[in-house]
Amino acid sequence: MEQWCSMNLLVVVLVVLLSLSLSALASGEAERGSACVVVEEIVWMANLPETTDWLRKVRREIHEYPELANEEFRTGELIGRELDELGVEHRLVGGTGVVATVGTGLPPFVGLRADMDALPIQELVEWEHKSRIDGRMHACGHDAHVSMLLGAAKILQTLENELQGTVVLIFQPAEEQGVGAIQMIEGGALEEVEAIFAMHTAYLYPTGVVASRPGEFLAGCGSFRAHISGANPQHSTDTILAASASIISLQSIISREADPLDSQVLSVSEFHGGSLLDSVPDTVVIGGTFRAFTKRSLDVLKQRIEEVIEGQATVHRCTAKLEFFERDHPPIPPTVNDERIYETALQTSREIVGEDHTRIAPRLMGSEDFAFYLDKVPGSFLLIGTMNETAESFYPPHSPYFAIDEAVLPIGAAIHAAFAYNYLHNAANNRER
Repeated sequence: MEQWCSMNLLVVVLVVLLSLSLSALASGEAERGSACVVVEEIVWMANLPETTDWLRKVRREIHEYPELANEEFRTGELIGRELDELGVEHRLVGGTGVVATVGTGLPPFVGLRADMDALPIQELVEWEHKSRIDGRMHACGHDAHVSMLLGAAKILQTLENELQGTVVLIFQPAEEQGVGAIQMIEGGALEEVEAIFAMHTAYLYPTGVVASRPGEFLAGCGSFRAHISGANPQHSTDTILAASASIISLQSIISREADPLDSQVLSVSEFHGGSLLDSVPDTVVIGGTFRAFTKRSLDVLKQRIEEVIEGQATVHRCTAKLEFFERDHPPIPPTVNDERIYETALQTSREIVGEDHTRIAPRLMGSEDFAFYLDKVPGSFLLIGTMNETAESFYPPHSPYFAIDEAVLPIGAAIHAAFAYNYLHNAANNRER
């Protein structure tokens, strides 16, 4: 009798547990189903003719009037104008940057970032909306980045009642100088933000293909300049020879000292010597850049650059003075994607473009000052393809022939908006549990 009662009790417990599991499963499926419906709505809104026309119009206006780092006054005014028309609250941050918010105004907070500065390049692309400013060009896709984030603002404002938290839209200046992110952070752009996301156009992938990876993604970057002085040929002090020996010795740091499994780059890209055939210059200036995927490797490279140049200068009876530009141009840390945020971005991308249009990107030696945000909060960085033969968008960034396939604009706007929605949805549900 006692055994029979025990078995009945076990059956009751199992039934209750099964019921709870089925209820939780049904609830989870309902939540996922609801989120999928909203993402479908986001894609639909992004691809409305009036939305795509507006995205192109905004991007072209920005493209026609490119502004260099920390000079983005007209661009900031354009952003403010469009946000005003959308009814989105915003404020100036970091000099010319803009920060806007959409949602409840309450936690959780998630950030979306777009950079907005142009480059000192003469545009050679002949088209109706070519740069109107001589010697300046949006040759890195930042005009598209701003347009896509404004598109996300438009979509998110429409879905404001569906958001389970607050989206912080960060329009950042001076990315090309590597200082804009720091200015925005110091201006309070990341206050209360607990996760952040950004994307960059990529000519390496066809339009609509997105690529990223968890963990180490982009290299960190530093720069240096050395003044080698003390020319006196009669006493065998030759600054040209000392500088040349320094350059040759610097190459051995990567080839003979660096771990071959720890990718690093050291490039000397500047050499200024004398201009007379019969006189050795008093001072020779050399400079360049160094890159690595970990802060430790960057620190080691910096130390060895200093030791090698000062050592070679001493060998050749010269002196060397080095600078690493850490005050005006701080070293950019490696871009390291948080695995949890990366998974949200990956899942969102699959929902927008399909699994067959998502890629695992290789680690890249390019640098991004978005890494400064990732030093403060977890986040993820994504590449979005723009390569299209018909649109002639197959030139690399910083080329005077650089172009964008504008079909990417609604895709990027949808990914931004869907990522923010999905992150807030998941965060809110996790807190309830």
